[in-house]
Amino acid sequence: MRILILGAGFGGLELAATLANQAGDAVEVTLVDRSEGFVFGFSKLDVMFGRSSADHVLHRYADLAPAGVRFIAATVRAIDPESKRVDTDAGPLDCDVLVVALGADLHPGATPGLVEHGHEFYTVAGAFGLRDVIDTFPGGDVVVAVTSTPFKCPPAPSETALLVHDHLRERGLLDRSTVSLVMPLGVPIPPSPEASAALLIEFERRGIAWHPGQLVRSVEPGRAMLGDDSELPFDLLLAVPTHRAPDVVVESGLAGEGWIPVDPLTLQTRFEDVYAVGDVTSVGTPKAGVFAEGQAVVVAAQLVARARGEASATTYDGRGVCYLEFGADQVAKVDVTFLSGQAPVGTLQGPSIELARDKETFGAERIRRWFGRDWTP
Repeated sequence: MRILILGAGFGGLELAATLANQAGDAVEVTLVDRSEGFVFGFSKLDVMFGRSSADHVLHRYADLAPAGVRFIAATVRAIDPESKRVDTDAGPLDCDVLVVALGADLHPGATPGLVEHGHEFYTVAGAFGLRDVIDTFPGGDVVVAVTSTPFKCPPAPSETALLVHDHLRERGLLDRSTVSLVMPLGVPIPPSPEASAALLIEFERRGIAWHPGQLVRSVEPGRAMLGDDSELPFDLLLAVPTHRAPDVVVESGLAGEGWIPVDPLTLQTRFEDVYAVGDVTSVGTPKAGVFAEGQAVVVAAQLVARARGEASATTYDGRGVCYLEFGADQVAKVDVTFLSGQAPVGTLQGPSIELARDKETFGAERIRRWFGRDWTP
């Protein structure tokens, strides 16, 4: 069975590794991605705030570990879900089973003035490029803001605001600086009241201004214009850019209302033998790596069972465990479950130094599984 996976993020990497380890010679796995390598979302913040180097956090696809996985460095140009044929700039690819894990494309230019007057920190290039900007920032008004919905990793803006505060304090700049956080959500982590309460307490303790239910609609020199026509002055703007489904996905006919609809239990699309996992879907969970990974596990179980001539009873449970950076070496863990038709349920552990070590183990285990080497975040 020839399985073609488009996208080597959390979902694509976990799916490829699981298939290679559990199905063996019964499948031929091809993984396609246009990037040089994989970077954890939390590693972008580590580089931004000088806690790690760009080279240390980049895991090159040339070093993929699972035997039997063929990696192709290429950009996907067209997808035909009917024939399961994919055109890339490295040539056409055919398969028996297609899995789309291309994530969400980021568009800083969609917010007027953002590229000219602010900075985005969600792309690898954007986050890495901010290291020198943040390190040499002389102090002033810092605004961390979301520009559209939906957006990946809902805790990340809150984490960034806390880490900015830490950085300013460590450099002795707090007395001449302010930090503001603009988010479209009513609370920082809606599925977990405990996590939201803990963050709001921390914002108040540190004097971080919280602006809920708002988006930055445009940016002018030194001013972020909000959706209610108010404005926030800034000397440094750190923004979450507009997210959209990749054009190639929209043009393929897979997407509905911007994202790919899938069966919430099996991750199958409306096309036979075509699945989608992760941020590119509208499955109903947040756009975050741990959810993509969980969805990949479900698809892998179905395909492994099929390769063995068996039936799979594995279905997606909507569960994800996210780590939440509180700064000052403190990390919390949020365990959230999203079930179709039900309100999400989330719990909070920490924050604590022990959970910071737990987060390191989380990252190290995946790099060992996907790239076959030891790594410490």
